[in-house]
Amino acid sequence: MTHDPLSSTPPPLPSGAQRDPGDAWVEGPEGQRYWGRFGAAGLLAWHPEAGILLQHRAVWSHHGGTWGLPGGARKQGESAQAAAVREAGEEAGVPADAVEPLFESVLDLGFWSYTTVAVRVTRLFAPIVADAESVALRWVPIDEVDALPLHPGFADSWPALRARLG
Repeated sequence: MTHDPLSSTPPPLPSGAQRDPGDAWVEGPEGQRYWGRFGAAGLLAWHPEAGILLQHRAVWSHHGGTWGLPGGARKQGESAQAAAVREAGEEAGVPADAVEPLFESVLDLGFWSYTTVAVRVTRLFAPIVADAESVALRWVPIDEVDALPLHPGFADSWPALRARLG
């Protein structure tokens, strides 16, 4: 099933799932749209040998067909770190006990925010395509990230994030 990212309705849920109040579009003052009523967060999972865990986004998703970080809408009252780890677990099978926080980078637009939560992967794992939002997942060496068609937001932030990884 495909979903129009410009539609006012959220993407379809799996059978029996309940929608969280945070799963909604936020519209900016100039009509631009962002996913997550309470903001959004993504997990920049870095392993010193394997590189960065990237998600090839499903075509129906916002900026579908690009590569980016697993992540999504924050729940009401949820910290960015908790949201990023939860979403990465749901979308990519990232085990919460295999990561340790490094830093956070926040894009705050006033009416909406996105937090990139950078973590060091302490135990390498095989990512799992765990939901319909991912076409593929893979570890990408840091020097090869720029060669992929990146989600525009991730592409804009990647140089500064990469510099902070050292």
